[in-house]
Amino acid sequence: MRKQENKMIAIVRIRGEVNLNQDIKETLNRLRLGKKYSCAVFAKPEKETLGMIKKVKDFVAFGEINEETLGRLLEVRGKAIDKTRKVDFKAEAKEIIAGKKLQELNIKPFFRLHPPRKGIESKKHFGVGKGVLGNNKEKINDLIERML
Repeated sequence: MRKQENKMIAIVRIRGEVNLNQDIKETLNRLRLGKKYSCAVFAKPEKETLGMIKKVKDFVAFGEINEETLGRLLEVRGKAIDKTRKVDFKAEAKEIIAGKKLQELNIKPFFRLHPPRKGIESKKHFGVGKGVLGNNKEKINDLIERML
């Protein structure tokens, strides 16, 4: 995870709340991943954020998101905090990459996604590897694309 410090990281919660440790539940809430299939994007994650991701790696899928997927995610699933102000979601992707926070741009800091089309590997083949959980590196873009 050391290499990803200056790259954009997307985190998608895969596991639900049943039989979840209270400590893990609190960490997921701090990452703004309150419900199953919610997604959070961190432009320049701090050391503390990377530590939280490491703690919940068995409950989430995370990886390096590219600009194209981020733009599509904002366009399809982005919601404005203040509905009276208009937001151009396509243009905001470049500002997020530059390091601005989502709240500064009047965008909610999390995204609610659909369950992925064609299912999740960990759910289809129970007991055979961990599937999508953990670090997916570049493959997170494919997963998010299937969930839009």
